[in-house]
Amino acid sequence: MSDSSADKAAELAGVIRQLAAHYGLWLAESVHQLGLDAALTAEGEAGDRLESILRGKLERALGREPGGLLAGVAPAVLDDAAQALRTGWLAADGVWFQAVERMAGMDAAKRVNDTCWARFAPLEARRVKALLKLPENGGITALKAGLAARMYGHLNEWEFVEETEDSIVFRMTDCRVQTARKRRGLADYPCKSGGTTEYAGFAREIDSRLRCECVGCPPDPHPDEWACAWRFTLVEE
Repeated sequence: MSDSSADKAAELAGVIRQLAAHYGLWLAESVHQLGLDAALTAEGEAGDRLESILRGKLERALGREPGGLLAGVAPAVLDDAAQALRTGWLAADGVWFQAVERMAGMDAAKRVNDTCWARFAPLEARRVKALLKLPENGGITALKAGLAARMYGHLNEWEFVEETEDSIVFRMTDCRVQTARKRRGLADYPCKSGGTTEYAGFAREIDSRLRCECVGCPPDPHPDEWACAWRFTLVEE
């Protein structure tokens, strides 16, 4: 490997890529061997420990004091970095879908996509609940906080409408994926199956009493004002 800055940056990106892949493979196989709920519990323990380990290793490598990995970096720069990683997450989703689609066709890509969302949405909900310290049965209030804090909450434009004590409608008013397709003159990506899996799984993990109903999502027709809409209802068990 060359000692040039560009080559070292590429090496670092490659290390991150392998770390992410190996971590994801552990999670996927844990789901297969233990079931989703147990795998997510294990991820909670392993992920918390890994975050601490990585911070410590990077602090030592960069000559920083403990707890000072990003000391002195402006909050706006950190916000930009977080947003860059979120858009990178969305790009990772897209390139995987395209690679599987080219190899095995649209149906295969959608099956892989929907399975990934069936696992990632509950994981994301657990991380959001831990980060925001949401109660176990927080109802509509917790759901609103959770949806706002998730990856897509920072990437797309959205709104809540028709809110009552035990129900609410979440509408995506500007979806990056569908907007990009529209700019290229393409039809909407038919994401209803994946979206149903995603939103239902996320909501149940926030509060097991929450149920999700699709109001409209491609390939369904929808108005220009929103790309998809989902109704969440609190059902007493």
